Amino acid sequence: MNYLETERLILRDWREQDLEPFAAMNADNAVMEFFPAVFSREESYAIAMRLQQDIDEIGYGFFAVALKATGNFIGSVGLSAVTFDAAFVPAVEIAWRLAAASWGQGFASEAARACLSHGFSGLGLSEIVSFTTPQNTKSMAVMERIGMSRDLEGDFEHPNLPVGHHLRAHVLYRIKNPRSSQTAK
Repeated sequence: MNYLETERLILRDWREQDLEPFAAMNADNAVMEFFPAVFSREESYAIAMRLQQDIDEIGYGFFAVALKATGNFIGSVGLSAVTFDAAFVPAVEIAWRLAAASWGQGFASEAARACLSHGFSGLGLSEIVSFTTPQNTKSMAVMERIGMSRDLEGDFEHPNLPVGHHLRAHVLYRIKNPRSSQTAK
């Protein structure tokens, strides 16, 4: 079993009981505001299975996130190789998606810090990126809270969205492995 642990959270392999709350989260218009569309139950199930397959095959990915106190699923946070063409690729991104009821409690930052630590210490990554639309100020605030810096020159148009789409413009954030910068001095 693959997992990371924080003070309040367990980031772990996906379980069957995660599928329904994951599907509900992906069907929530508030949660999916900065995505092109909500996902159906079938799409969500397929995504969860693919996320677990990534973890099994490469040793990292987007984990299911559960509260330690209750074991309840609250979302997904993790690392993934960027698979579209952009100037900053190849790269590994950090991303999060939490159920709206879990917003505003520091869970995204807490889980993301654990993933950054795993990416740098456990996987030996030299840099991790994150990106979102400029309208997604809450996600940008998480990026800043976890120590990421905006790369103004790296902002890009997401190639998987059509020209003119209101979500096509994206901002890019980066964070370097602190151990890499210490050894470079």
